Amino acid sequence: MIALTIEAIAVTSDEQLKQGLQIRMEVFVKEQQVPADLELDEFDASWDACRHYLLVDDGRAVAAARYRMYDEETAKLQRIAVLASHRGLGLGRTIIEAMEADIRQRGIGAVILDAQTQAEPFYAKLGYVTISEEPFLDAGIWHVRMKKTLI
Repeated sequence: MIALTIEAIAVTSDEQLKQGLQIRMEVFVKEQQVPADLELDEFDASWDACRHYLLVDDGRAVAAARYRMYDEETAKLQRIAVLASHRGLGLGRTIIEAMEADIRQRGIGAVILDAQTQAEPFYAKLGYVTISEEPFLDAGIWHVRMKKTLI
């Protein structure tokens, strides 16, 4: 049984960044077969290259995500990943809400994300609206662009 003592933390160290990257490699590269060279980019070079987040359960990182500025008024959520052992427990919602709270606190009015089409209903439940006219391929997986107004 999983003891849910979840804490959302903004990444502030190389070790925390490494934990998040390990989660993403497990979820995206191993499970979804995304090539590693497409999964990692310049925003993963350091913990402060963009705003990285972890969900920690009793000291163990179990989910990771990040956001960066898309334009002056919009943040873009990216690389949202929850370990298979912790799926179905609301942790995707938890990490998104933590990032949204941070974004809102910074006075940023909107958020976009590129959702895998199979996850589109999940994001819609969180208030995101599909804004792309057609699905598009990213790393060999179909996606749609979605947006949510925060303030």
